[in-house]
Amino acid sequence: MKELINIQKLNMHYPVKDSLFGNIKGYVYALNNVDLEIYENEILGLVGESGSGKSTLGNCILKLIKPTSGKVLFKNEDILTKNKKDLKLFRKQAQPIFQNPYTSLDPRMKIYDILKEPFIVNGIKNKKTIDEKIQKILEIIGLQAEALLRYPNEFSGGQRQRIAIARAVILNPEFIVADEPVSALDVSIQAQIVNLLLDLKQHLNLTMLFISHDLSVVKYISDRIAVMYLGEIVELAPKQEFFTNYKHPYTQALLNAVPMLNKAKNEMKSSSAQDLPSPNNPPKGCKFNTRCPYVTDKCRTEHPDLKPINQNHKVRCFLIDNNFQ
Repeated sequence: MKELINIQKLNMHYPVKDSLFGNIKGYVYALNNVDLEIYENEILGLVGESGSGKSTLGNCILKLIKPTSGKVLFKNEDILTKNKKDLKLFRKQAQPIFQNPYTSLDPRMKIYDILKEPFIVNGIKNKKTIDEKIQKILEIIGLQAEALLRYPNEFSGGQRQRIAIARAVILNPEFIVADEPVSALDVSIQAQIVNLLLDLKQHLNLTMLFISHDLSVVKYISDRIAVMYLGEIVELAPKQEFFTNYKHPYTQALLNAVPMLNKAKNEMKSSSAQDLPSPNNPPKGCKFNTRCPYVTDKCRTEHPDLKPINQNHKVRCFLIDNNFQ
């Protein structure tokens, strides 16, 4: 498999300032030495609790925010070092789909203008070309031509998300960061949007980072799955192996929390139900040690590396050789 995205030692540390003088009194460690590869024409699912750093990682990959340090290689070029002109070209090839279609579409613009804007920004002014591509993308997302003359508030949540997806893919990008794209929608609509994304992946040869807290959705759409905890990748595996041969205690806790995936499993000890530790004061050693039922003294003092247990499966845990399932 050929890499499209290669993330190396990526860090995002937000300074925390006191309210009186604005002096830095600490940092929120949102991302910590993240290493991750995303392959061409795959959907990589990224899961974890709120506050684990999933959205921050997606924003850093697109350079919507500038990370503290590290590299994000797109086709072997570090996008974090690109100037404004080169970054504009990159963003034509890499686009976001945001969580809430109610806020990601300008309520003052008609749908035609929303879909036309990416062309104008990128210097494409031929009206015939623009109209042909807008009509084609409308057919793909399942909306009629009359929709172009309406405003976002005249559509349902599912229709708005279809429009947001159309805007993201209308210039035929290679890479999409879909950040919780169905979590704001009714359950009955979620499957339609997920199937639309799968169709677009196939027809446009898209590569996608699909961020979600819903393991049922991730199981349906993803080729591989990565788990984040307090700014780190703690497990990474192909989908089938992820659900049948998971190794990290945190992965076990996530799976046990999903009723549909929880058949014939024992609940973890109550320690896993504790709140996520603060990212501005993460635990020493293994970051999961304060909630892990299998914690040892080594876990409290030493930090585990993300190590391969086979060619495609990586785990950040000292206990990977033990049968804790």
